Amino acid sequence: MNHCDTLLHAGLLITQDEQRRILENTSLAIRDGLIVAIGESAAMRARWQAAATLDCSRMLVLPGLVNAHTHVAMTILRGLADDMPLIDWLTRRIFPVEAGLTPEEVRLGSLLGFAEMLRTGTTACLDMYIHEAQVLEAAHTAGIRCLAGEGVFQFPSACCPDYRAALELTRRLADRWQGHERVRLAVMPHSVYTTTPDMLRACRDLADALNLPLHIHLAESPDETARCLALHGRRPVAHAAACGLFDLPCTAAHVVDVNDEEMALLARAHVAAVHNPSSNMKLASGVMPLRRLRDAGLCVALGSDGAASNNQLNMFAEMRQAALLHKAVSGDPTALRAQEALDMATRHGASALHDPRLGRLAVGHPADLAALDLDAPNLQPLYQPVSHVVYAATGHEVRLTMIQGEIVYRDGRFPRFDYPALLEAFRAVRAAVLQRSSAQDA
Repeated sequence: MNHCDTLLHAGLLITQDEQRRILENTSLAIRDGLIVAIGESAAMRARWQAAATLDCSRMLVLPGLVNAHTHVAMTILRGLADDMPLIDWLTRRIFPVEAGLTPEEVRLGSLLGFAEMLRTGTTACLDMYIHEAQVLEAAHTAGIRCLAGEGVFQFPSACCPDYRAALELTRRLADRWQGHERVRLAVMPHSVYTTTPDMLRACRDLADALNLPLHIHLAESPDETARCLALHGRRPVAHAAACGLFDLPCTAAHVVDVNDEEMALLARAHVAAVHNPSSNMKLASGVMPLRRLRDAGLCVALGSDGAASNNQLNMFAEMRQAALLHKAVSGDPTALRAQEALDMATRHGASALHDPRLGRLAVGHPADLAALDLDAPNLQPLYQPVSHVVYAATGHEVRLTMIQGEIVYRDGRFPRFDYPALLEAFRAVRAAVLQRSSAQDA
C-alpha cells in the first residue's frame, strides 16, 4: 500500500498533458504538494492510503488557470473610470488616484483580487503594480502563486520617488522572497512611454544581475506607437529590443500594434506575449493579431489586466472573450478553437511565467487545480468538456481551488484569511478613493 497526503477522485479530469488527455473516473494521489500518481479511481483506492480524501466525482477537474498579466490591487479602482481611451484613462483618472494609494490599501486591494482569482480557479498570476511588497505579502497570505515586481516609471509613484528606488525595492524583494515556493520576482518597466532608454537598460541590467525575468506593456495601441516614434524615433518593439529587454526571458503584455518584422523579432527572442482581450476591447486599444503571432512562432498566453480596465479577474471570461473575439474579427469560426484558448490559459500561461511546472496535471507536477460543479445547469448536458470550460463555464461553478496540494478555496470559504473581515476593511478603502477622485474632479 502506497501512502499520500490526499487522494482526489474526479468525475472528469482535463489533464492538459502532452496528449491533452481527458479522463473519466480518475484519481490523483498527491504527496508533498506534487502529483505522484494518476489512475482509474477504483484501482487508486486499492493502491493508495491517504491522510485525506476529496470526493470530486460529480465535478470536472482541470489545471489551475494562469493569469499572465494583471495589476491585482486595481480592484480598488474597479468601476471608478470607464468608457475612456487608454491614455486619457491612465493620465486623467488612474494615475492621479494611484498617486495617493497607501501600502495598506494596496495590500487589501490585492487580497480582494486574489480572492476573486481563487474563487474562479486561477492559481498563478503575473502582477505589476506599486507597493509591490504589499502585493506579495497578500499573495503569501492567500496562498496563490505570484510572479511580481515593482512598476518602474520615469515619474514618482506612490511608492518610489524615482526609478532607482523602484529597482532597489525590486532587489530587496528578490532577497526577501528568494527560494519561496509560490512567490517570485521579476523586473517590471511599465512601458516604453513611461520610461527612458537609460531606465530600460537599467531594468535589463538588474534582471541580468539577479537572474530575473522581465515584464513590460508593449505595443498596446497605435497611440503608444506614435508616442514612441515621436520620443525615440523607433516603434515600441524595436525600441525595447534596442534597450536590451529581449536579451533575457521577457513577457510582453498586449502586443496589439505590431507588424510582421516585429513579430519575427519577438519570436526569435522567444518573448512570450500576453493577450488581454477584455481590457483591449474596453479601452478600444485594438485587437492582438493572434493568428499571425502564433504563425510567427510566439507563445501567446492570456491575462485579465487590472480590474479597473476589465472589470473582473476571471480567466474563464478571458478564454471565452478571446475565442469569440477572434472568430468575429476574422470571419473564421476556427480562428481560435476552444482547446487553443484553454492552452493559452494554462500551458502557455506557465511559459509566460517562466515556470514549466504549471498549466498541466501530470505526475511530478504541482497539484494546482480547480474543480467545477458539473451539476450546474449551464454545464448540462455535457458532450465536450473543453468546450464547456471555454464557452459555457463562468468560473462561478468552481467549488474547490487547490495550490501545491493545499485547498485555498472551497465552497465560498478561503481557509487562509478572513474574507468577511476583508470586506469590512474595504469599505474604508472605497471611501478614501472616492474622496481622492472627487478632489481630482474639483
